[in-house]
Amino acid sequence: MFLVVFRNRKRADIDQAAYAAEAERMEQMARDQPGFLSFKGYTADDGEVIALSEWESEEAARGWGRVAEHRAAQLRGREAYYESYTLFACDNPRVHRFTAQD
Repeated sequence: MFLVVFRNRKRADIDQAAYAAEAERMEQMARDQPGFLSFKGYTADDGEVIALSEWESEEAARGWGRVAEHRAAQLRGREAYYESYTLFACDNPRVHRFTAQD
């Protein structure tokens, strides 16, 4: 598994509707990519956003990163939406699981 964590803060003056529409489109496109496993996003009380995507491999995640429409959306993000972001990528993360028994 390859894990991508996208941690970001949006600018205060962004067009929220435009951002939401683009984010929804990018999520759907990512889900259609070979090797996609899952996506979840979380927003903290202070406005910081954490988006987690899981891929079968680093190659699959990098393939998504090379999709032309996704690259264009990344550029728009830097120009119009994000105040700051950090991207973390991890191949074969250490995973611990727990499931309660009934």
